[in-house]
Amino acid sequence: MSRFYITTPIYYVNAKPHLGHAYTTIVADSVARFHRISGEEAFFLTGTDEHGDKIMQAAEAAGKTPKEFVDDISGTFQNLWPKLNIQNSDFIRTTQPRHIKTVQKVLQQVYDNGDIYQSEYEGLYCYGCEQFLTEKDLVDGKCPDHDKEPEVIREKNYFFRMSKYQDWLKKHIEDNPDFIRPERYRNEVLSMLDMGVLDDLCISRPKTRLSWGIELPFDTDYVTYVWFDALLNYITALDWPEGEKFDQFWPSANHLVAKDILKPHAIFWPTMLKAAGFEPYQHLNVHGYWLVKDTKMSKSIGNVVDPLSMVGTYGQDAFRYFLLREMRFGRDASFSEDALVGRLNADLANDLGNLFSRVLSMTHKYFGGEVPTPSRKHESVDLEVLQLAIDSFKNYQQLFGAFEFGRGIESLWELVRGLNKYVDSTQPWALFKNGETERLGDVMYVLLMLMRKIALHIWPVMPTTAETMLEQLGQGADFDPAAVNIKDEVETFGRLEPGLHLAKASNLFPRVDLKKKQEEDAVKAEKQAAKKQKKQDKAAKAAKAEPKDGIIDFADFQNVDMRVGTVVSCQPHPDADRLLLVKVDLGEDEPRQVVAGLAEYFSPDDLVGRQVVVVANLAPRKLRGQVSQGMILAAKTDGGMQLLTVSGATGNGTKVS
Repeated sequence: MSRFYITTPIYYVNAKPHLGHAYTTIVADSVARFHRISGEEAFFLTGTDEHGDKIMQAAEAAGKTPKEFVDDISGTFQNLWPKLNIQNSDFIRTTQPRHIKTVQKVLQQVYDNGDIYQSEYEGLYCYGCEQFLTEKDLVDGKCPDHDKEPEVIREKNYFFRMSKYQDWLKKHIEDNPDFIRPERYRNEVLSMLDMGVLDDLCISRPKTRLSWGIELPFDTDYVTYVWFDALLNYITALDWPEGEKFDQFWPSANHLVAKDILKPHAIFWPTMLKAAGFEPYQHLNVHGYWLVKDTKMSKSIGNVVDPLSMVGTYGQDAFRYFLLREMRFGRDASFSEDALVGRLNADLANDLGNLFSRVLSMTHKYFGGEVPTPSRKHESVDLEVLQLAIDSFKNYQQLFGAFEFGRGIESLWELVRGLNKYVDSTQPWALFKNGETERLGDVMYVLLMLMRKIALHIWPVMPTTAETMLEQLGQGADFDPAAVNIKDEVETFGRLEPGLHLAKASNLFPRVDLKKKQEEDAVKAEKQAAKKQKKQDKAAKAAKAEPKDGIIDFADFQNVDMRVGTVVSCQPHPDADRLLLVKVDLGEDEPRQVVAGLAEYFSPDDLVGRQVVVVANLAPRKLRGQVSQGMILAAKTDGGMQLLTVSGATGNGTKVS
């Protein structure tokens, strides 16, 4: 039996899952299902990446140990996937003993081969990326991904001789045009390799700076750099070196990643594999970003889409269908509820749902709800729709297998729409009225037979809907994809047994009135706001009735959200001598700008790098044309001004309580 191996990136557990995570994992699930229903054994891996600086910082901010923190967030990912009808073969965590064993074994192997060495290094370190950057990586002196100036760090570390494999990697990519796909990302990687000599990769962190990681097997004073650790999960899950799965599945390894982690997967990972003596993976499949109103999702902007809220409103399969249909794989796509509802109403309710509803209804009306026996006397209109079906299924299978999901689904929908037109042109109601029973049976059989084949082909994308469709077609509730091979369904006629009893009706996808839903949501929100206001008014009235000479209740104090942050940049206000524009890292996606009246007491250089306490829940306001998102706390003294801070280094975003 042919085998197929598909992996998602293992998701970094410094934050909870969002639409981007859901999309990648739904794609991987659909691809695995596609290969299973194509007669192959598929192994689908996902999991969580749980080491590194950002995990330590996030755990500190949450008041938890790193182990408590990663257990919590990893559990959130694991619990989400069944709610999206995702059936992964394995879920790996980089804190598992099996993975630690694999990492240390590979490190020792590469070290023994002479491709790891120790050296003192001074470089620009970005804590957000958790790696050293070069000047050419920066934009205006800052990391382009995190908009922060990297810190200069000088320390001894271990390095992987990645530069040794630059020529090999370039040749491998050139000799294997679909090694990285789509082509635009292959070209991007080749451009990286053409820009100059590939740097060696720093693969360790001293325990004096970071203890949360996997120890180097040859020097216990260091832990492994998070990328050298994380990427090896793809072979850990295949039980390398003892298990059989590695030999069975690694030759067909397909990695699925978003474009922001192209470099580690396209450069770090294949050179690591080469140094350790492994063959490269088969394909690296790279997708774009989901945008909301043409902007990348960000917690600080507040445009992060919660996949569960969409699934709860519109259902698993409509959500899955929209994601695969809407994004042209490799490019960015825009997410909106309007677009989702548009696809649901047009493609699913009007096209697919309408087809099943009208054909099942007519079968009950004309044949007592049983599949008629065909005569196989095909007229030209039958031959045309049968040829359309052959072309549709061939194109769907070819395109879906090449990760062109949107185009593949569109090919299938050409048949769905074609069958609705076939109903209109053959007019079963007229055939029934005229007593043309044999011809009517042939028409209805063509429709029902091709509806079964559509259900099989759409199963990877909408498994629950497909299985419901098959049940409605009398196929039973025990559908087994391993017993089907859609490759054998392309040019065959039949495979739907005459006499099967069909469902009386079908209501797969009821239409959604988005305007009505939005009006109902607005009424609900208004009621909730009124209820909240009533509660606040009651509390205010009670407080007013009992004046306390300036004393506040504990509840009042709790309403003030004070957080510890680090000043990452500072500059004078362009229009006010006494004000400074202070950027503070509060552990969010982007630093906060606070306009502070500190220029009389501090220069910008005095503040950069210092930890301060910020009132984080003040409503944003403009001061001399600049938006201020909080207040830095300070105490005025006879000698000037003293900043409120903490007694020792504290994680950015830690709440003061």
